[in-house]
Amino acid sequence: MAVPEIKDVERGEIVSRVEGLGNPLLKKVADQDDVEESEINESYFMVLFSTFVAVCGSFEFGSCVGYSAPTQSSIRQDLNLSLAEFSMFGSILTIGAMLGAVMSGHISDLTGRKGAMRTSACFCITGWLAVFFSKSALLLDVGRFFTGYGIGVFSYVVPVYIAEISPKNLRGALTTLNQLMIVIGSSVSFLIGSLISWKILALTGLAPCIVLLFGLCFIPESPRWLAKAGREKEFRAALQKLRGRDTDITNEAEEIQASIQALEILPKARIQDLVSKKYSRSVIIGVSLMVFQQFVGINGIGFYASETFVKAGLSSGKLGTIAIACVQVPITVLGTVLIDKCGRRPLIMISSGGIFLGCILTGTSFFLKGQSLLLEWVPFLAVGGVLIYIAAFSIGMGPVPWVIMSEIFPINVKGIAGSLVVLVNWSGAWAVSYTFNFLMSWSSPGTFYMYSAFAAMTIIFVAKMVPETKGKTLEEIQASIRRET
Repeated sequence: MAVPEIKDVERGEIVSRVEGLGNPLLKKVADQDDVEESEINESYFMVLFSTFVAVCGSFEFGSCVGYSAPTQSSIRQDLNLSLAEFSMFGSILTIGAMLGAVMSGHISDLTGRKGAMRTSACFCITGWLAVFFSKSALLLDVGRFFTGYGIGVFSYVVPVYIAEISPKNLRGALTTLNQLMIVIGSSVSFLIGSLISWKILALTGLAPCIVLLFGLCFIPESPRWLAKAGREKEFRAALQKLRGRDTDITNEAEEIQASIQALEILPKARIQDLVSKKYSRSVIIGVSLMVFQQFVGINGIGFYASETFVKAGLSSGKLGTIAIACVQVPITVLGTVLIDKCGRRPLIMISSGGIFLGCILTGTSFFLKGQSLLLEWVPFLAVGGVLIYIAAFSIGMGPVPWVIMSEIFPINVKGIAGSLVVLVNWSGAWAVSYTFNFLMSWSSPGTFYMYSAFAAMTIIFVAKMVPETKGKTLEEIQASIRRET
């Protein structure tokens, strides 16, 4: 028996037999789903790949910061350094980073975000080689200074680049990867620094720079920087490459260009403009968050973790530094997941509360040791307090200020304002890292209680001053801050 044919009612054409009636519709739906999934995968791939390349600079940042903790005793022994000389070695990184921070915005605006990352990588490579070949404190400090300059530029340009290439629904999580890779870099330094010599550890710092320089050949420049530079054709090509070749970028491109055109009519930004009413709120937020981030003591605790644990009564500091490495990474991953779900403000406030608790516990352990009370509890309180501190810092106070810094400044002042904010951050890092050993000699409990006070002030400041930026485009965030000023 023949199977009846079905005709199109409007056109009178045969479209299928009954036995295949559902197949074309199902096939069409399936093909459409495949196309949409392909477009999504393509658009996300280039953003994710570009982010991966950029955060090699963040990994380098972490490697430099984490280098001094596991190498303190061996470097002092091999090169016969005093405590003051090693404190200079540890803290000169931040002096170099301050200089890099001052120049980061100018370099980034002049050569582009990719150009700034190339410059940073070259400085870091030079610095690590100097550390490897050093036989005295002078060359050691020169190498540390060069790596500091490199990561000073990285600390500005990496989160800015990621924020400028990311779609708004992914921006928070992707920008937080900056801090995650810093943490992974420092954790890797903690772990392998306990197993290999300080010279070989210096050579491992070359690897992320080489990967970065190679990867920069394949990723697009920031579309917002290209638009600001007036490179219209390259701007659209870069944005299309980041969003996928079949994605309609018309609305996003028009929004970016409209925002930049509105800013172009303004005179060129100068340092004194940052205190004007138009930008003052953004500057206060950015600068204050960086002050609080540093003055809760992270660089003192991170740079000299092994010695801190020994002072608290542990027989060796290596176990404590390995524990820090194991805690940092998963907690920072958790923060990456939560930042676009919970928002920036709650994450910072919860983080500051945990830092406060960790400082109180650690300070109390040193107080009990000084009074010869409950001595069997002292090491547990110290290790527990530092681990709580590190976990709390990693989930919020570490990544979120960098995310907010990359979001709140209009592109016409981003270079100069970003340089100021990063300079403040590194100035605080230098002050904390250089004074930590001396403060601990003065009063170990008092040092941690002082850091806890800054954590408490952070909670109050964020509750009063910091806006929520979750789920908004960069242009929407900046317009909202201007309205509230």
